[in-house]
Order: sequence, then structure tokens, then C-alpha cells
Amino acid sequence: MKVMICAFVAALVIAVVAPLVLDQFGWSSAEQTSSTSVRLD
Repeated sequence: MKVMICAFVAALVIAVVAPLVLDQFGWSSAEQTSSTSVRLD
């Protein structure tokens, strides 16, 4: 039971932190969509 809870918390933390970390490297989905929209313009 504790293992399942720990795994869920770990997945939750990764899901929250991953976009922030990727954003620092410029790999966020928001930047990708904005860059493509600029190219389309």
C-alpha cells in the first residue's frame, strides 16, 4: 500500500516538475506551438 502511494506521489511530482524543467531547456509544448505559429505567419 505504501509503495503504491509513493509511486503515485512520485508520478505526480514528475508530472508537475517535468514541464518546468523542459521549459528551461526550451522544449515546452507552448514554445513549440508559438514558434510554429510565428513561422506560419
